Amino acid sequence: MTTTSSGARRPSVLFVTDLAYEARGRRYCDEDIFLTSRLRARFDLALCHPRDAAALLDRFDGVVVRNSGPVLHYPEAYEAFRRRAPELGIPVYNALDGSGDMAGKQYLVDMDRAGLPVIPTVDRAADLGRLPEAEAYAVKPKLGADSEGLRFVSRPELDPADDGTLLVQPRIDFLHEVSFYFVDHDFQYALYAPDPERRWVLEPWEASGADLEFARTFVEWNTLSHGIQRVDACRTAEGGLLLVELEDLNPFLSLDRVSEEVREAFVSRMAESVATVLKAVP
Repeated sequence: MTTTSSGARRPSVLFVTDLAYEARGRRYCDEDIFLTSRLRARFDLALCHPRDAAALLDRFDGVVVRNSGPVLHYPEAYEAFRRRAPELGIPVYNALDGSGDMAGKQYLVDMDRAGLPVIPTVDRAADLGRLPEAEAYAVKPKLGADSEGLRFVSRPELDPADDGTLLVQPRIDFLHEVSFYFVDHDFQYALYAPDPERRWVLEPWEASGADLEFARTFVEWNTLSHGIQRVDACRTAEGGLLLVELEDLNPFLSLDRVSEEVREAFVSRMAESVATVLKAVP
């Protein structure tokens, strides 16, 4: 614990990350090394692996969960963390109240039923007829991540025994994928992958008013009270956007793909958001 020149105590933050996790096309460690190097200007920081977070919570004023890897790799540790943080009254960033990927992928089914612009998605054998005709279909676990368990089939299929656990979607022909990054409800930047076969080879995207209206639809829909969200979409051959994923747990930010000005502005906005959350705690 340190104090500022005025004598005020600097808030302490437990930064949860798995620096050794090997993600396809991304380097978690580089991004979090950069983020912590900037956040240390405002907070006292300590890094820990997600498996250790629950045991260390009571030593800090707050927790920032960043590139901690898919929680399906450590479900018991994650559930212990989710229980213990509220018990201790320790604020978590991102907040634990999101309705996107944080809660599994049920939201894709719910959004499709509500008529929102998402890739058509069903999770029950009886609903397969609702899917449009396509050359192939994707079947994936509702609680999956990083394409684990993903498979493609020529016809939509789902064993009734798997109802509620798997998602089925048509494989969409699209021009490119585009991601929109928000801190709280404030848009920060957008990136796109011009080559559909290279998802993480990203370039800056100048989002149009229609693009931002699309992205904000899902940010406003979400119940996340504070934190970072990434809205992933694909642009169809007709030029429209369909939601692919609403990542609100630990979205990779691809900060190495934006300009220094954008990168520094993002870190500043994130630090302000974290500080606001910490100040709100009695």
